[in-house]
Amino acid sequence: MARERDPLTTKSLETLRRLGVHHEELNRTQLESRWPQIDFGPITWAIHEPDSGFLMAFHAVQAVVEVARGMGTEYLQEQVDPPALTRGRLASVTTRSGKTVNAESFVFACGPWLPRLFPELLGDRIFPTRQEVFYIGPPAGDERFGMGALPVWADFAEEIYGVPDFKGRGFKIAPDRHGPPADPDALERVVGAEALAHVHDYVGRRFPALKHAPVVGTEVCQYENTSNGDFLIDRHPELENVWLVGGGSGHGFKHGPALGEYVAARVREGGAVEPRFSLATKQRVQQRTVY
Repeated sequence: MARERDPLTTKSLETLRRLGVHHEELNRTQLESRWPQIDFGPITWAIHEPDSGFLMAFHAVQAVVEVARGMGTEYLQEQVDPPALTRGRLASVTTRSGKTVNAESFVFACGPWLPRLFPELLGDRIFPTRQEVFYIGPPAGDERFGMGALPVWADFAEEIYGVPDFKGRGFKIAPDRHGPPADPDALERVVGAEALAHVHDYVGRRFPALKHAPVVGTEVCQYENTSNGDFLIDRHPELENVWLVGGGSGHGFKHGPALGEYVAARVREGGAVEPRFSLATKQRVQQRTVY
């Protein structure tokens, strides 16, 4: 949803056109006609992708594990100790339970825990932040905020997005701005009053029928951001068979299949890493340029 020529939306539009992705450009009149349950306020137009949808990350990850096991992959749910950093190659890693894992190559894709494993290299290049998610309960019998009645939506200007009610869990809404720094091992998983007030205010303005609807669920998770918001995909500078993959910045899961193919190809076939993903481009001061 955009206000006039909002740069993030117009850039998205350019990408969709270039890649031939089916989409619609809807003006204010069309938006109000199609989704009268939304008070669009200052929003003047939007991009709608009729063929798009959303994935439930929890179920998707479980499905990947099942398929991988069926193909002969050994899956361990373990905590890995920081690897011994000696120049050359890494022969093995150990886990907190005492297991040793030997491999020809290692890919560390550990999300917000990546700086913990490589503190000197990544401790001030990957920035974990606290992110809060809310679920609003629509009035009983009101189907206007469920699947089929609403698409997944994003309001770039107010840095907030949402997902329609799915299987009775509630109407999901979450701020998409980076939260405060967070320790993933000690993160308090209870939402704060400030974020709750912000969400209530936004819902009351944009979805008037939900103005007094209760919050029926919350989550606190984390992003792990690079300095510029782009992915980190590069070899460890001192260990030739170790790859560092991170900096999802809220987008890693969505790009998972493409990232997996890209990383697997680099590990198996070699080849230069795309410069934008290199460790050299990840600075120690945050200045986001990729959204």
